[in-house]
Amino acid sequence: MKNLLKTNIGRLRIIAFLEGLSLLILIFIAVPIKYFQHNPAMVKSMGPIHGALFLLFVFNTLSVGVEQQWKFKAITWKVLLACIIPFGTFYIDHKILSKVVA
Repeated sequence: MKNLLKTNIGRLRIIAFLEGLSLLILIFIAVPIKYFQHNPAMVKSMGPIHGALFLLFVFNTLSVGVEQQWKFKAITWKVLLACIIPFGTFYIDHKILSKVVA
């Protein structure tokens, strides 16, 4: 874990995991509780957390893309797209991010 924090790609991988996890919690736990139990408390607390992680992921993806000289059409757009698809950040970490040499 310490090694991941030392590089931009490592930090992006951690943010990707947290962003993906927050999206899953929001979609599969908080939203059903809001609509089936009529209790919006979890959405109200998870929404801003997920939003902050989403923005952090987007900014860090763009930063790493510039640093790694990724072609936008080849890599960057795939990484950015991953954050709006459930389980997408986990997939993109496995397929792209884990293979990038820092």
